[in-house]
Amino acid sequence: MNIAANIADDFETAETGVGHALFADAPHSVSFNKLRKRLLRQVRQAFDDFDMLKGQKRWLIGISGGKDSYGLLALLLDLQWRGLLPVELIACNLDQGQPNFPKHVLPEYLSKIGVKHRIEYRDTYSIVKEKVPEGSTYCSLCSRLRRGNLYRIAKEEGCDALVLGHHREDILETFFMNFFHGGRLAAMPAKLLNDEGNLMVLRPLAYCAEDDMAKFATAMQFPIIPCDLCGSQDGLQRNAMKDMLADIERRMPGRKDTMLRALAHVNPSHLLDPKLFDFSALNVTQTS
Repeated sequence: MNIAANIADDFETAETGVGHALFADAPHSVSFNKLRKRLLRQVRQAFDDFDMLKGQKRWLIGISGGKDSYGLLALLLDLQWRGLLPVELIACNLDQGQPNFPKHVLPEYLSKIGVKHRIEYRDTYSIVKEKVPEGSTYCSLCSRLRRGNLYRIAKEEGCDALVLGHHREDILETFFMNFFHGGRLAAMPAKLLNDEGNLMVLRPLAYCAEDDMAKFATAMQFPIIPCDLCGSQDGLQRNAMKDMLADIERRMPGRKDTMLRALAHVNPSHLLDPKLFDFSALNVTQTS
């Protein structure tokens, strides 16, 4: 059964102005309720399409302090409150030792809304600054170090999955970075098994637009913490991809959704990878 099919009915079973404590001060406007409803529907569609809930009992939610991870947590708590997500949630922030990082913001906020959480300190900032040459981008190494620590924490907490807040644009930008710079067709998977085979990585926001997540974060008044490490650098390849996609969307509205659908409709025989499709097995059928 398509679990997203009845989201409208499920949403209407409770007053939109109530719910988890996180939504206590949420707007009551029609526009916000439509946004909230759309995001819930898209998250549930991702659950359904990628069978994200199969065998899952406990999730570690990566919380960076940015709009997307806050939004992810809020939507999952909303679904949990509605009885539509039978999974225990633990929020986790990895304090990477960045200068001037406001250490109090996340623990205070998570405690205020009653969310079980773990704050882990690991000075990966010094490692990144030491290893990456001046003027180069930090994102790749920073991300790998952060991911490795989150994998470890997830297993220590007995979680079945690490859940991350990557959205539609993150997936498309990654695809084009690989396409233009890596010479391969690959994006961010919505569901991934780690190399050890003992932990799932899930991205429930795969269908959610970044613009919607930004509007949601503003309306919810999340205490956003900016990234002063990679966010301070200009000329990142990802920023170039973001600008390109934004320009395409301005010229041809709806193209981002079309591109995302294309990633789910792959025809191997119409590409050029002999490892993916056995071109040598093609033979002309003789006719008399």
